[in-house]
Amino acid sequence: MAAPSINEHDLHAYVDGNLTPERRQEVEAHIAVNADAAERISAYRLQIELIHTLYDPILDEPVPIQLQVSHVAGRGHWVGRATAATLLLLVGGLVGWWIHELDQVLPTNSELEFAHRAARAYAVFTPEVRHPVEVGAEAEQHLVAWLSKRLKAKLKTPVLIDSGFNLVGGRLLADGEGPTALFMYEDQSGQRLTLYVKRHEGTIDQTAFRYTYEGDIGVFYWIDNQLSYAIAGQIDKDALLALSRVIYDQLER
Repeated sequence: MAAPSINEHDLHAYVDGNLTPERRQEVEAHIAVNADAAERISAYRLQIELIHTLYDPILDEPVPIQLQVSHVAGRGHWVGRATAATLLLLVGGLVGWWIHELDQVLPTNSELEFAHRAARAYAVFTPEVRHPVEVGAEAEQHLVAWLSKRLKAKLKTPVLIDSGFNLVGGRLLADGEGPTALFMYEDQSGQRLTLYVKRHEGTIDQTAFRYTYEGDIGVFYWIDNQLSYAIAGQIDKDALLALSRVIYDQLER
């Protein structure tokens, strides 16, 4: 008996819980032996989580009075309904566009794991008072040369003084896929940030910023050519994004 054909619609229906028990078993058997299908399932679930994170807070917001059709009488009822319908179409289009754009930069499991390793490195080393880094900022030139040699890539230390952060130093870490560089920054209040850098084989042009978090540690991460970057910190998401842009601009230059 030929194995059942599993298509993209089946994978989406599986994630949404819309399959019959028999079909669900067939899809699960397919996922168990198909790594690509399993990765797509994980990506779809992450996409749903991101959509909820982005749009669920809107559900609790009051409806603007301009869109409350009951406030318009007579001929205005038709105008109100038309306005509401137009708004729904517009929002639907924007959501569809956002999902499309998200799909273009949807992180793989390995990229997400990289970001979470960056968060864990932050959690381990930033509380250290006496030994937060192996090489201090006073030996920045040596630090960059050493880490560049170990990662086999030309690294830079972004200057964040205008953003209120000074370089503390850095260290070499062992990533599951090879050596990783960790640069640490600190502001006048003692708040710290870390920049986690890893080299990978092949060239990837995927510079879109993506966000994740582990506990109260936020992480923005991106890939540029052969290097993956992740900035981690316990600060506001918008502030962390602004710092990510500063770092990206300097690295590009």
